[in-house]
Amino acid sequence: MFTIGKASEQSGLNVETIRYYEREGIVPKPGRSSGGRRLYSTDEIARLRFVGRCRDLGFPIYIIRTFLSFAAEDARSCGEVKNLAENHLADIDAKIANLLRLRDALQSLSQNCEDGSVACPMLEALMKDGFGETAQR
Repeated sequence: MFTIGKASEQSGLNVETIRYYEREGIVPKPGRSSGGRRLYSTDEIARLRFVGRCRDLGFPIYIIRTFLSFAAEDARSCGEVKNLAENHLADIDAKIANLLRLRDALQSLSQNCEDGSVACPMLEALMKDGFGETAQR
């Protein structure tokens, strides 16, 4: 059995993150020592690592819960996991496309700026009504 500090080291998660996952029911609350300290088994630490890896990939908590429920079942559905991952990938692609539009808009605006100029074309463009059609909000 391991204390929360050791569980943090072994899982790669911050102590407060582990406590958050416990409060949210993503991982079960561990047993306690006679002194009231949290004690984690190797299986619980493995589950924390799993959650951490999912978060590193940007999966939202509700998907991680679904993954954990699939992992607990004997008949796991790889097709369902694949669909969830592909949907997440589509969301990431949409975010990347939006960031690229934002980058292009900002790059275009900043190229119009001249040091020492009294009127700043970038600020003028930002103040215009209708600016931002190329960059979704």
